Amino acid sequence: MIIADSDGTERYRFEGYLPPEDFVAQLALGLAKAHFARGEWRQAEERFRGLLERHAQSEVAPEALYWAGVSRYKATGDASALQETAKAFQSQYRDSSWAKKASVWAS
Repeated sequence: MIIADSDGTERYRFEGYLPPEDFVAQLALGLAKAHFARGEWRQAEERFRGLLERHAQSEVAPEALYWAGVSRYKATGDASALQETAKAFQSQYRDSSWAKKASVWAS
């Protein structure tokens, strides 16, 4: 599955069979990443957070949490968005590679 902008620019890709719940979570991640790539920070954050609400147990949820924090930071310039994201990883998805990536934001 390829998610592309109207001009054909590829924004996200995933391959192979996935059960319906995982497929929908991957689509949601791809749409959020498309907003992010276009610099639509608020829409990206909204989509990443929506994915977290609806697919909290999916394998892409930790990545969505990470990018939700980055999106908020990009929209506001407020570094506390990154610190809050690092703190959220302490209680959720703490063993994920995304938690390790966010650990540098902890104060």
